[in-house]
Amino acid sequence: MRHLRRRVTAAPLASFVDRFAGTTVVIVGDVMLDHFLFGRVERISPEAPVPVVRFARDEFRPGGAANVAHNVAALGGRPVLIAVVGEDEAAARLAADLSSKQVAVDGLVEDSARPTTRKLRVVTTRNQQVARVDYEDESEIDAAIEAAVIRHARTAIEGADVVVVSDYLKGVVTQTVVSALVEASRRRAVPLLVDPKVSHVDRYAGATIVTPNHHEAEAVTLMRIRNGQEAAAAARAFRDRVRSDHVLVTRGEHGMWLLEGDRDCELPAVAREVSDVTGAGDTVIATLALGLAAAAPLADAARLANHAAGIVVGKFGPATVSPDELRRALRSATGTDS
Repeated sequence: MRHLRRRVTAAPLASFVDRFAGTTVVIVGDVMLDHFLFGRVERISPEAPVPVVRFARDEFRPGGAANVAHNVAALGGRPVLIAVVGEDEAAARLAADLSSKQVAVDGLVEDSARPTTRKLRVVTTRNQQVARVDYEDESEIDAAIEAAVIRHARTAIEGADVVVVSDYLKGVVTQTVVSALVEASRRRAVPLLVDPKVSHVDRYAGATIVTPNHHEAEAVTLMRIRNGQEAAAAARAFRDRVRSDHVLVTRGEHGMWLLEGDRDCELPAVAREVSDVTGAGDTVIATLALGLAAAAPLADAARLANHAAGIVVGKFGPATVSPDELRRALRSATGTDS
């Protein structure tokens, strides 16, 4: 199949984790700063029927494409992040946080006309979300910023093993940007992976693999997904609409469904305890990309991503998985994934 390095191997999955180090993943998309304001709720406001939150602490984490890059770095890969931020305090905080996590920030293009996307969540000390405030501009980037993004991306792809598009509908993933990424990845014969959004599905033509969740797959195909047979049919319809080579449908507690060419592969869920699914898709596509960069067959890369997702949903907020955590999960699994 196009862009995939096909190798016949009987190697255990953990051996591919060992190969993550030294691989380069280029991530292009929408970054954001996830701001958590933690506090204790002890009473209801006399002014309105809302809880009064007594402030305890702030916590900041990279979100969106920045969380994909963080996941790649945490698993031992080398992320190259290309995105757009504003000229503001949130951008400075995000850049500093990424740098501390070994994510280079040279590819963050500043746009003075828009704010850095920031999501402020008010959360209780029991990790219950009370409210969310979004600071963002969802309009598409202008031509000059778009040209800068493409210039950074083309340079980075020259040394890439895999390219990831992380689309959060915040203006970076324009048709022109995607077309340039498809052309550059094809020229270098490296896989192009897309974490999609429904309203942009016609932009992803030529991608190697697209990774919709089951809600996105249902919305695009107008098909219900309640079992494996329906997942298989929806995956084919989704691939035909998007015009990608392969499709990986993430199905939450039902696992994943991989359509590789004309071959179907069902991957049962491996989560032991679900705390928070925020950012799980970022972990999935980061691990999938690293698996392919490590020359794993697509089905094995998807299995690695499935195990990584099972770990990260047990954590609060956008989180990452370490190589040791992934190896332990693989060792504790049964069957062919052990």
